[in-house]
Amino acid sequence: MASLRSIQRSLRNPQAGAIIDPMQVDAPPEENDNNEDESYEVDIDSFDLETYANSYTGLARIYRLMYIADHCPKLRPDALRLAISHVIKTMNANLYQVLHHKLQQCQGNILPDVTGANPIDTGLPVFNSAWVETTNQKSAMKLEKLDGDLKNYKSNSIKESIRRGHNEIGDHYVNCGDLIEATKSYSKARDYCTSSSHVISMCLNIIKVGIYLQNWSHVINYIIKAESTPDYTENSELQTTYSSTLKCMTGLAELAGRKYKLAAQNFLKTNLDYWDSCDVMTPNDIAIYGGLCALATFSRLELQNSVICNNSFKLFLELEPEVRDAIFKFYESKYEVCLTILNKIKPILLLDMYIGSHINQLYSNIRSKAMIQYFCPYDSADLRKMALCFNTPLPDLENELMQLILDGHIKARIDSINKILYAKHPNQRVETFEKAMSMAQQYSRYMHILVLKSQIIKHQFNSKLSKSERLSNIGKTINVDFVKISG
Repeated sequence: MASLRSIQRSLRNPQAGAIIDPMQVDAPPEENDNNEDESYEVDIDSFDLETYANSYTGLARIYRLMYIADHCPKLRPDALRLAISHVIKTMNANLYQVLHHKLQQCQGNILPDVTGANPIDTGLPVFNSAWVETTNQKSAMKLEKLDGDLKNYKSNSIKESIRRGHNEIGDHYVNCGDLIEATKSYSKARDYCTSSSHVISMCLNIIKVGIYLQNWSHVINYIIKAESTPDYTENSELQTTYSSTLKCMTGLAELAGRKYKLAAQNFLKTNLDYWDSCDVMTPNDIAIYGGLCALATFSRLELQNSVICNNSFKLFLELEPEVRDAIFKFYESKYEVCLTILNKIKPILLLDMYIGSHINQLYSNIRSKAMIQYFCPYDSADLRKMALCFNTPLPDLENELMQLILDGHIKARIDSINKILYAKHPNQRVETFEKAMSMAQQYSRYMHILVLKSQIIKHQFNSKLSKSERLSNIGKTINVDFVKISG
């Protein structure tokens, strides 16, 4: 997201912005590789921010509240206040200042009250500069203590303690909002992993930070590293423990890359009993992401086999009855009901930081699929009835159908005068004749080549050219229209 990327860049301290050591191959790039356009605003009447925020933990909760603040003017003050109340429970002093600055801009550029006045007078939380200073001091002291502990672990040469020390420093950097340094600390633990579960845990830590940074190529790389860990494919216990979480992360990365079918396939392989990534997404999110991506890309048969008959994914769908009902209504060809349900939940989905920028594309794909399946069994269809079914004006429906015809998704013609859509059936006789002629021409060409080759062999035409002449003749062809065989 554009707004969070700019904030992340502003939060990096000078050390984080320095040139990365060439040996540190795991350090992510400075710039984000996610270039999605997210400039839109959402108008929503009611939304329970506190319940929504309590579903997440850590930076994920704060970032989601900031995303809502950036895209919903009505909820912006409440979202920023709630984000500030959660930031003060961390050591992220820089983000605390950024949120206060955004809240002041939201309230009309009111200056922060540092005199201790009653916050009720302005309606703004008091900017506590003492908290910022104290937090920075506590953060530095804790980092110094963790570094000292790590040096002691290294002097004792205990790999498990060293690995745990690097992870603790990485957790501290995440708590302070320095995600670049957190990635470096987590990756340093790789040399001290003594089991496959340690390696996968290290990869998951880096994947989580990569998701916060929206660095999806980095996320994919470490998912591959985790899945290629020795003993992972052979140890069923490791697969059971980590497979669902890795599939969720893969699905999220594929969703960010607009590979919706791959995203759906990964989300559908998730098992609720072994899923553990509440600091990034919830089971409700998995139901929404997987359900909408499947609805937009799967065929009717795939929808039945992979979604409707998928017992493990049904547990996720039960958490989001609207998405479940939309999928079932689409499968039952009740497109009007399906699209009505989707339009009802659209404002809420637009406030999701991972799928919000994809909603318009996904909805467009779902609508196009519905039109294709609606017309598939008919030779002709009344556009007036079709417009009522899809709840759209007749001119807009004609434009949508015209685009589908031009793209080759529907083989039909539109009668704009009588408002009827006629199926265009191919002429089997003409197609068979054209195919036969094409095969005859190809056969004739092969025969000419064979005759030419046999005559060259018969008359012993052996080319004796120098190496430079042979190289100069590379790429030259001889076109033979007719070969006359001499007796």
